[in-house]
Amino acid sequence: MDTLQAPHIQRMTFRQKALKPLDGALGHTWRTCQFPLARTNNNIRSFVRCRSRPLKLIAENMAVDRGDRRVFSRLSFALEGGVALVVTGPNGVGKSSLLRTLAGLVPLAEGSLSLEGGQQETTVAEHSHYFGHQSAIKPALSVEENLLFWQAFTAPVAGFGYTSEAINPSVALDLMGIGHTANLPAAYLSAGQTRRLALARLFVSPRPIWLMDEPTSALDASAEKQLFTLMNDHLAKGGMIITATHTPLEIEPLTKLRLEPLPAEELASMAMDELPGDLT
Repeated sequence: MDTLQAPHIQRMTFRQKALKPLDGALGHTWRTCQFPLARTNNNIRSFVRCRSRPLKLIAENMAVDRGDRRVFSRLSFALEGGVALVVTGPNGVGKSSLLRTLAGLVPLAEGSLSLEGGQQETTVAEHSHYFGHQSAIKPALSVEENLLFWQAFTAPVAGFGYTSEAINPSVALDLMGIGHTANLPAAYLSAGQTRRLALARLFVSPRPIWLMDEPTSALDASAEKQLFTLMNDHLAKGGMIITATHTPLEIEPLTKLRLEPLPAEELASMAMDELPGDLT
């Protein structure tokens, strides 16, 4: 697959130095993952520790509640770097809630979530970019100022076997085809341009996990095709994508996870468990 090329891009690389096992490392070897960040005035470089094993996201017996309602329960899956997970199911079944949980916006009611091969002392959410229904754009700022904000607010995160590109905001805007809008207030953008600006956030601060809720929403055919190219490029670099969608996506490799509504019997049992003791 051809990878996108643009000027002023610094490719993330991993130069490994053998380190003594850390206390409590359970026999795992740690490596120093060295990678350059996006170009800055000081040309900052970062050094972090990652487990010397491929990226793998592991969810075990997850349950999530929204308000007083159990959205899903006993959900388990594993996803390796370089693969996309497409989450499907009827409306209201919990697809968006799953993505928001992975992004750290909704707490787990039960179960666990872990990432092998990730950066030490960094959560799954901190390894992730969340591209949701809301574009997370400040309308009073210019288009380029929005990206500068996100570049300062979110740090790049490494992952073993993941190689990505830290791109300057102006280059990211050109990549998304909206470079001519850089100095305009973001409020002036069309719906499609706003989604392109939101997508540009993913490239100014590389992270290995992309969480994408209906990623093709408000995009025209040309922008949708470009999005598939970018998603495939991310997978080719060892990243992973978890996306909820009702439309086919031209990305590979991928695996599917279908969510189904909880059985009525289980919902009824949970409701009875929540009643005061003298009413049961």
